Amino acid sequence: MTLSFSIHVRKPANKLSLPKSDCLVLGLFEEGPMTGVALHVDEATRGLVSRLMKAGDFDGKVGSTLLVPEVSGLDASRLMLVGLGQQKELKEKVYQKAAKEAWRALLQRNLEHVTFTLGEVAVPGCTSDWGVGVATQALRYEAYRFTQTKSKPEEKRSTIKRVVFTATQDSEKAAKVVVKKSIALANGTDLARHLSNLPANVCTPTYLADTAKQMAGEWGIKAEVLGMKQISALKMGAFLAVARASAEEPKLIVLQYRGAGAKEAPVVLVGKGITFDSGGISLKPAEGMDEMKYDMCGAAAVLGTVRAIAEMKLKLNVVAIVPTCENMPGGNALKPGDVVTSMKGVTIEILNTDAEGRLILCDALTYAERFKPAAVVDVATLTGACVIALGHHNSGLFSSDDTLADQLLHASRVASDRAWRMPLDEEYFEQFKSKFADMANVGGRPGGSITAACFLSSFAEAYPWAHLDIAGTAWKGGAAKGATGRPVPLLVQFLVERAEAKQ
Repeated sequence: MTLSFSIHVRKPANKLSLPKSDCLVLGLFEEGPMTGVALHVDEATRGLVSRLMKAGDFDGKVGSTLLVPEVSGLDASRLMLVGLGQQKELKEKVYQKAAKEAWRALLQRNLEHVTFTLGEVAVPGCTSDWGVGVATQALRYEAYRFTQTKSKPEEKRSTIKRVVFTATQDSEKAAKVVVKKSIALANGTDLARHLSNLPANVCTPTYLADTAKQMAGEWGIKAEVLGMKQISALKMGAFLAVARASAEEPKLIVLQYRGAGAKEAPVVLVGKGITFDSGGISLKPAEGMDEMKYDMCGAAAVLGTVRAIAEMKLKLNVVAIVPTCENMPGGNALKPGDVVTSMKGVTIEILNTDAEGRLILCDALTYAERFKPAAVVDVATLTGACVIALGHHNSGLFSSDDTLADQLLHASRVASDRAWRMPLDEEYFEQFKSKFADMANVGGRPGGSITAACFLSSFAEAYPWAHLDIAGTAWKGGAAKGATGRPVPLLVQFLVERAEAKQ
């Protein structure tokens, strides 16, 4: 589906001046007098909106919708009413829910051109263009469909082709900018979702590498893909130990986006790219193992983030590092009790081969040192323990640097892609001591997400570092199975804010 977005300035502000469309979307509060565009629409339709409210046909509760056909007095054949709840309780989450439910209802209809006026609703604490950005992202998110591996197209597909956001004259410029940024973010999020949703027999390490190279060519990004020989030459013993039982060759993908001066230290993003995780010799239960194609959501998020900032032409240097392989059982598979040597030279006793993500990440974190980074953020579907701790609402944030942690938390709030900071106290490091190596790869069940992060922190001492455990947020399981694209919004907002801080 190809969507175009534009901004229409209503002038003069006290009259209804709207473009022709198939549907006009109007936000209404539960109580109180109508103002702004709602009042103008009510006047143009000779009190239709007021009558619907008074008759109880529409109550204005948050996220409620009502499609009114064959409306006269408007340059739109239909009118969609969207509930905003109590005006005194209007806040960001309320607006976001209203926008999401509006698009869900509209996408079920045969509509090509939509005029969306909710962006004019003043949300306390938010800029005038904020609502337009939220609405753009909400539509793109709800419109996403994964169809690549289906033999027949879906019977019902949205027909929306053009969306016009109304704005006041003083907010026009900002609204146009935010639409462009929101489209870039949506494109990056869609890429992350698409890669994550692909089956593991399609999205192999080589497929990820080819996708990265293609994206780099399109956006002028320097790309390098290291294969088995080069990874071996780097002495990435932990990474190779995970990969060795698979028929698929491991890859180390390195992308360098240069949006700032050559001397400026980059932000490095590291994404876990296990394209399928069987658990290895420590085999996972069969039930739900199909969802282990999502163990590369960290890699997908990093690639999606780079794609988004490239389209935004962000004035920042960013390096993406993606170690990618499969974790499979086999005659030459990594075994519990084995000892492997990481790129850093640290020896690791393997107590559980299903704790493989930290093994590929630790070598990637060591590799990141060569870029002399200003900061490093690794992103991984690392532990089931994080899901137990935080559920599916917050990503787990771990960091050795308070300033970096605060920046990521602030970005998570602005982007509505929430994270929660978890501890990294010294006591947790005791749990992965080993009698036979420098350290073990697991520290037992207590505080599993914390000890996993502590393990990674041992390889990230040369720079400000943070770790995002997205095991509970990167995808939905069960009947709703599918990738969410998180934490692309968080990472993009984090990078945008770092770029703006330099100006």
